[in-house]
Amino acid sequence: MTARPSSRNSSDPDVPKRPADTEPRHEQPAPAAPRPRAGGSHGVRAARPLADGDRERLLSGAHHDPHGLLGAHSVRGGLELRVLRPYARAVTVLSKGLRAELHEDGDGFFSGVLPLRTAPEYQLLVTYGSDGDVDETVADSESGAEAEDTHEIEVQDPYRFLPSLGELDLHLIGEGRHEELWNALGAHPMAHQGVTGTRFTVWAPNARGVRVTGDFNYWNGTGHPMRSLGSTGVWELFLPGVSEGALYKFDIPRPDGSHTLRADPMARRTEVPPANASIVTESHHVWHDEEWMAHRGDVPVHESPFSVYEVHLASWRPGLTYRQLAVQLPAYVKDLGFTHVELMPVAEHPFGGSWGYQVTGFYAPTSRMGTPDDFRFLVDALHRAGIGVLVDWVPAHFPKDDWALAEFDGRSLYEHEDPARAAHPDWGTLEFDYGRKEVRNFLVANATYWCEEFHIDGLRVDAVASMLYLDYSREHGEWTPNEHGGRENLDAVAFLQEMNATVYRRCPGVVTIAEESTAWDGVTRATHHVGPGGFGGLGFGLKWNMGWMHDSLGYVAHEPVHRKFHHNEMTFSMVYAYSENYVLPISHDEVVHGKQALVSKMPGDWWQQRANHRAYLGFMWAHPGKQLLFMGQEFAQGAEWSEGHGPDWWLLDPSYAAEADHRGVRHLVGDLNAVYGATPALWQRDTEPEGFAWVDGDAAEDNVFAFLRYDASGGPLLAISHFSPVVRHEYRLGVPDSVQAWTEVLNTDAARYGGSDVLNPDPLKPESVPSHGRRASIQLTLPPLATLWLRPA
Repeated sequence: MTARPSSRNSSDPDVPKRPADTEPRHEQPAPAAPRPRAGGSHGVRAARPLADGDRERLLSGAHHDPHGLLGAHSVRGGLELRVLRPYARAVTVLSKGLRAELHEDGDGFFSGVLPLRTAPEYQLLVTYGSDGDVDETVADSESGAEAEDTHEIEVQDPYRFLPSLGELDLHLIGEGRHEELWNALGAHPMAHQGVTGTRFTVWAPNARGVRVTGDFNYWNGTGHPMRSLGSTGVWELFLPGVSEGALYKFDIPRPDGSHTLRADPMARRTEVPPANASIVTESHHVWHDEEWMAHRGDVPVHESPFSVYEVHLASWRPGLTYRQLAVQLPAYVKDLGFTHVELMPVAEHPFGGSWGYQVTGFYAPTSRMGTPDDFRFLVDALHRAGIGVLVDWVPAHFPKDDWALAEFDGRSLYEHEDPARAAHPDWGTLEFDYGRKEVRNFLVANATYWCEEFHIDGLRVDAVASMLYLDYSREHGEWTPNEHGGRENLDAVAFLQEMNATVYRRCPGVVTIAEESTAWDGVTRATHHVGPGGFGGLGFGLKWNMGWMHDSLGYVAHEPVHRKFHHNEMTFSMVYAYSENYVLPISHDEVVHGKQALVSKMPGDWWQQRANHRAYLGFMWAHPGKQLLFMGQEFAQGAEWSEGHGPDWWLLDPSYAAEADHRGVRHLVGDLNAVYGATPALWQRDTEPEGFAWVDGDAAEDNVFAFLRYDASGGPLLAISHFSPVVRHEYRLGVPDSVQAWTEVLNTDAARYGGSDVLNPDPLKPESVPSHGRRASIQLTLPPLATLWLRPA
């Protein structure tokens, strides 16, 4: 018996020699019947022999039109019917009032001319030897002995069906504008011409042919070549009887004559890595998030509270499935008060250590934790808990695995044909060819796919900077300027603009977020608004503020005595705060690879580290922009994150001596989110300069930053961050004279959070003492290493 070829193999050097000793799944055996003698049945004449070239091309899988030779075709004197069934002993045509055995032509071909004018609806009765051994079949025939060990399978003939993909689909694919590409390409269970099965379609314009291979044909695609649908480069085959759960790949004869075995680029479900076959699937999930979906776009995201808990699903609680996560994650995030979760890439990827950022299955949620419907169940549960769902999306590059996208049909296809343009210099991966309309369509449709099929509320687009610049991580001479002589990747710019415009048009309430680390002008500007550089905006809703992250983390890493020399690192962000719509991220990238966890970046002893950590979070939540915090930082995990074990939850175990220290930080994050969500001044005017005013941005000697935030009606909140480990009594700050009294609504030094409990418990009434350019001022106590929030009493 020949074992099924592993789906992890990157290529298929030749046609498998023989099938496994089991029956194909999805084909039901008929009762055993005596096998008719060779020579055909009454009324079946011999068909014209295939031309040698056609025969060879069909057997090698390199024929562009197998339906033109296989199946039923009218000829002079009747109906010619030809079948390719490797390893079969006999093939009989069955129809109403008809039972006709075809002549055996060798190499798995069976044919005959039936005395019919038109093709009826017919089935094939295929007879196999129970061991599938071709040599024994031949021996039986030569000896004239009947084989006793045979079985018959009644099946539909795939080559009697018309194309199952419509002309409109093909036109849109050819134009590169099919916005629901996932409904046209890939594997789709369906009823076609009254028969149930699965339609397989794939884009492979350089292929000499394509065959479908899977567990339904013993991983031998010889009998299932696909037909080319013209100049679009799309190949199609409807396979009756193949249903949900079937494993499959595409066997592609390349231009050089070799074969490659490929996973489906449009697969919507895959095997669990390291296995990599595609799986036929369809959704049965019934959504229950109608209220969420109806109202998620009521208020623009930049005018709404938006605090994000970033999660690596596979390691948040290692071992949990999507459905188990749906029980625990929404409750945890809701308790902490975050408005959204951001899931690190959920698209299928072969190597867990890539955290999902080297994607091979762009249309398939990773199968490590369950099925696509299981993932839908998780999103549904988060929505019903009032929590939005963002996913990291990775259109910047893809890995070189030779069973996936790299040189998919034997030549550069998804990657740029210029090797210098195709190779990503940092990650050993390949960059997409954004100038090719079909590739751009693949990615734009993928963005809308996640939003429409999985109800995703936002896409955080990874590594945008690496897409925008031709010279990204390349030295002089390693890149070619664009047509204007510049270093901008004009194809990538056009792609990002099209993607954003399409998502915002099709998916109301969805936000796109750019991880973009340069000063590119107009990342969050509308695509039709041309900036000073001559480019329209990229059209993103929000942008990660990498400058703020780098500068502020640099500041707090210094000993307090040295911070006065770096004071501007905390204030500089306000120089450009309104140039884009920003998110302030403390992401996974900042707590791995020797960068240390957030609390461990802080100087001082354990108490000071936690106090700095709390003060920094208070500063972050008050600063203009939205917030993002990576899992584990909400309870001051001291160790760097590892995808191998996830957060150190044991730090919150009551039996652990320092549990209260970590629990206190977790309490703070919950309170930050609660006060933040209830205080429009902290989010309503994030993108308007009128929503912010410095009280004192120059108190370098004191390590103090004091500023006001205003809501749309002018209601203020006063935030003061004090990054010195001393108590400052009677500290005077100028305040608006329109406020009668101020009350402390949050103090990161509170005992509840693990602080020294230096508070301002009583309302603070302004005095007519000018300070900081204002006619009124207050005096208050500044706790050590703490942030205070005050609002009108």
